[in-house]
Amino acid sequence: MTETMPGLLELTEYVPATYGRDRLSLEAALELRNEYGKQVQLDAPDLFTDTWKLTSQGWIGYIPLSDGTSLLIQPKIALSNLFRMLEYAYDTPFRILEGSMECQSLQEFYERLAHILAKRVLARARRGLYRAYIPEDDRLPYVRGRVDMKKALQSPWDAHLLCHYQEHTSDIEDNQILTWTLRGIARTGLCRDEVLSSVRGAYRVLYTCTSLNCFSPNHCIGRFYHRLNNDYEPMHGLCRFFLEHTGPANSLGDRKMLPFLVDMAGLFERFVAMWLKQHLPKKYEIKIQERVEISTRVPTFQIDLVLYDAAQGRALMVLDTKYKKEQIPSNDDIYQVLAYTQVKDCREAVLIYPTDSITPIDAPVRDGRVRSLAFDLSGDLEEAGKALLDALGVSS
Repeated sequence: MTETMPGLLELTEYVPATYGRDRLSLEAALELRNEYGKQVQLDAPDLFTDTWKLTSQGWIGYIPLSDGTSLLIQPKIALSNLFRMLEYAYDTPFRILEGSMECQSLQEFYERLAHILAKRVLARARRGLYRAYIPEDDRLPYVRGRVDMKKALQSPWDAHLLCHYQEHTSDIEDNQILTWTLRGIARTGLCRDEVLSSVRGAYRVLYTCTSLNCFSPNHCIGRFYHRLNNDYEPMHGLCRFFLEHTGPANSLGDRKMLPFLVDMAGLFERFVAMWLKQHLPKKYEIKIQERVEISTRVPTFQIDLVLYDAAQGRALMVLDTKYKKEQIPSNDDIYQVLAYTQVKDCREAVLIYPTDSITPIDAPVRDGRVRSLAFDLSGDLEEAGKALLDALGVSS
């Protein structure tokens, strides 16, 4: 188990937690409400209660505040299932990363992944960082590569020649992504001294030979790998995980702390999509986040999932994931998926929830059908996925 840090407030997603008035300063409370009101609902003390009430709104992670107070928000599901969801969502095999499944807290899991990334970077640096040829143009007192003869003839008195050449360097995006990610990890304040030392060591190795450029999670996707840099692929997968869930900095004295937050609704949506994509029989095709434009006057629809007949290209049903604490599907959710069926000209709409305790619906609508199903996150995820396929009627 990790040690509890001073000034740490621990929450569980969607579970209200109360703390005495002295545990949260007014300045910290205002910062939490203004900067993280979407992630954490804050109810202040009043005449009847002398406590702060904090409720995570479906987010997990770590929030540092400027006065040194921090929030650690744990998931309501088992950490082992959270790791499996991340495996599918980020196409990175966390289960083989040196016992990550045995972690006892989200903080420990974050540390473990950070430590693994740092060790892999250091191991690659010892073998030699991947290098590539980068085109360069420079005025040199000697000939290198190809001389721009037109420029040289225009100024024959100039002893410096404009040369076009290629530089074999490690200062390339593959390495710069690692540098930027390790810098962000070191600034979160989530890592203990032992792990932080490894992260900083790996960062210093890269910083001496790469530029510090800003990268987004999208830079980690769709990269080209081959026999010389194929070990970068899992490292970039970890980088994508860290970059997607690390927010802008908060000042803390002369330091800057970075929050780490995971939107469980977004993770659930991506997990279900990737699980279905990998396990659906070949006669079906799943399209993720399909955009549909009706007209210039009507907003664009973006549908979570659309299931197609692969041979005919015909939409069979629309699927919409709902990661909510409510136990009854809302009218708005039902109307939304019904609108999707009209747009895609299909007969069936399905709302997918993370628990089977949701009040089920199965109702005929005109010549179609709307119902609620579960991808239950409380037990074995593979069994839950197979049960969903059976309920959808698309199992092999």
